[in-house]
Amino acid sequence: MRLYLVHARMWLLVLLTVIGLASVHLAAAPAMQPKRASFEISNAFAIKVPEGAKRVRVWFAVPQGDTESEIRALQVETAYPVRYGTDSYGNRVGYLEVNAPQEKQINFRETFTLTRTEIRKTTDPATTRMLTAQERADLSKYLQPSTYVVVNDDIKALANQIVGGEQNPVLAARKIYDWTLQNIDYWVKDPERLKASPVGSAEYCLRTKTGNCTDFHSLFSSLTLAVGIPTRIVYGSLLKPTLNGLDVDASYHCWIQFYAPNLDWVTLDVSVADIYMGDFPLTEKNQKLVELTTAVGYRGADQAMVDYYFGNLDERRVVWSIGRDLQLDPPQEDGPVNALHKMYVEVDGKQYTDWTRQFTYREITASN
Repeated sequence: MRLYLVHARMWLLVLLTVIGLASVHLAAAPAMQPKRASFEISNAFAIKVPEGAKRVRVWFAVPQGDTESEIRALQVETAYPVRYGTDSYGNRVGYLEVNAPQEKQINFRETFTLTRTEIRKTTDPATTRMLTAQERADLSKYLQPSTYVVVNDDIKALANQIVGGEQNPVLAARKIYDWTLQNIDYWVKDPERLKASPVGSAEYCLRTKTGNCTDFHSLFSSLTLAVGIPTRIVYGSLLKPTLNGLDVDASYHCWIQFYAPNLDWVTLDVSVADIYMGDFPLTEKNQKLVELTTAVGYRGADQAMVDYYFGNLDERRVVWSIGRDLQLDPPQEDGPVNALHKMYVEVDGKQYTDWTRQFTYREITASN
């Protein structure tokens, strides 16, 4: 019996050693390398000049460089002087103005090369904590509502119901993320019945239980702000493989960053995640819209993609600006700008909307 116990102990030690070595091996295994891709990008702008206009002022989005985005060879082809300023959120913004315009249309084109890196971030709730009073003061800009990101009694009550007293910002944000996925449907799933708002509105999204990316993320922002999580909306565009090299406007897209101590800004995209949430029928009405709403295409419900978009972000994106209710440089005259993902125009001191922007691109490299 004693010999049996000795042998058992020996085998136990061997087993623990093997497990320990395996653990060391797993811990030492390299993390998956973020993907990278490069693109040549063009923005073609056209403004129809109204009869009798005395001054046309134009602020246009330019690509924002950051740790994931390398911008090269930015040029603007135009007959008018261009200068660059910084708006109230720190975004770089292009500006031109035309006094006593003689042309019936003002045209200009922006081109640049982008190399974008995938965002991969471990969102372990054990690594973060509640914000300190000093952190709240430092991040106060990102704790404020805006015109369409409202924080009222109804939003506060709903947010507290969803979060249930959770104080950890990652766990609280994930609860809001999951609630949004379970209760809101992206409008492209059923375009004949579901519609987006024209401005990106939390109230609209909550009332109708649908919307586009800005509606989704306005509601998400309202709910996170209501429980004290600093949040900001990032405006950009998806560089979809299906539109690569085509002379078709690729529009815009937006996503979210929330702040968690020790993790810094955590990125998510609850609107694209919603496309992969549960099965829904593909029809002639929605199939193309669904495909174009994603960065990499749609092949049915995929929980792994739902989880991926909480903390991670694919490399097929360009950033135009961050924030809502922007004050531009030089200052605009007709109130705050809801968001700047294309351009903002004023004619004789009033906002003007008879213009177009055509965003196109060509992929030049792709690598892991």
